[in-house]
Amino acid sequence: MAKAMSDQKAGEAATAASNPREFHVYGPRNLPCTNWRDLLNSSWKNPSYRRMVIACFIQGAYLLELDRQEKRDERTSLAPQWWRPFKYRLLQPLVDERDGSIYGAVLEWDHQAALSDYIPFRPTRAPAAVVALRGTLLKAPTFRRDVVDDLRCLAWDSLKGSVRFPGALAALRDAARRFGAGNVCVGGHSLGAGFALQVGKALAKEGVNVECHVFNPPSVSLAKSLRVLGETAGELWGRARARIPFVGSQPAPDSSGGNSESEAMARWSPYLYINANDYICCHYTSDAATAGGTVMVALPVNNRGGVGDVAGKAGVARMLVFSTGPSNFLAAHGLEQWWAEADDVELEAALNDTKLIGRQLRSLYAAQVAGR
Repeated sequence: MAKAMSDQKAGEAATAASNPREFHVYGPRNLPCTNWRDLLNSSWKNPSYRRMVIACFIQGAYLLELDRQEKRDERTSLAPQWWRPFKYRLLQPLVDERDGSIYGAVLEWDHQAALSDYIPFRPTRAPAAVVALRGTLLKAPTFRRDVVDDLRCLAWDSLKGSVRFPGALAALRDAARRFGAGNVCVGGHSLGAGFALQVGKALAKEGVNVECHVFNPPSVSLAKSLRVLGETAGELWGRARARIPFVGSQPAPDSSGGNSESEAMARWSPYLYINANDYICCHYTSDAATAGGTVMVALPVNNRGGVGDVAGKAGVARMLVFSTGPSNFLAAHGLEQWWAEADDVELEAALNDTKLIGRQLRSLYAAQVAGR
């Protein structure tokens, strides 16, 4: 009897000592791990499952840096808990050479772990490699580097001047060459979402389109605000000029065949996961007809540089609106909302065109047309 009570107390102490960031404590409650059943009906074909697992991978990238800061070894590290259940392993950490901090990770399908569970090959739609990029950590060892990049994005709406940008781009390019662009995925949260979106665009300019998932990407910047003012002034001037009677011959229509060139252009479709209550990324939906809550935007991009082509209709972005979701800022900007079970949220479909996303992606296709 005494021994049983002692064992019970030891178990309670072990539970109490569990780190709150452990997968079984902090992670999704009912997300199925990869198993042999996925060979018959792959969970990766489910968009909600993909969202939840990629969010878990990004959480693992956060924990890689926290493991380093808190000096955890292989036995006590927390990060692997967030990718091992899905049969992935760490291929390469992305390290900032200036201070040794880890800002991302390259994960690959773990064949040996899969074979041990009778999974001889990757399930359908499961990526061969994932590049996961973390956001800002408010801890002293990496706080200054992260905030400098936050300010860079705020001032210039670009992260290309960051030391981390070429490292993330090289990792994504190498993964695409090794595994094939169709088998690679890049994802990021907050600042990491900004990196993921921009390295994905940079690679798409090279004609390599990889699947891109960005959670709570930053949408506020001084440079962007100035461009918006310029576009608004141009639109107003265009309206005023249209009211002035035209004297002379009309300009000849453009018959250069640009449309046929654009129709042959490859498409790149990033997936943006946005909470309208998060003021860091809320401007993505400021011009969309949403009443609040959490928004997931899936953006097919038409070949003329804008957003569009849903069910054959160019100029429209497909949006799935979560009618429920966290409303306070810290929770609205948090990553954990994106691995919430699908049963915990109600989905409402809507069709909208977001001008900000069109401006974000227009430069990509303008550059492609100019290069032809």
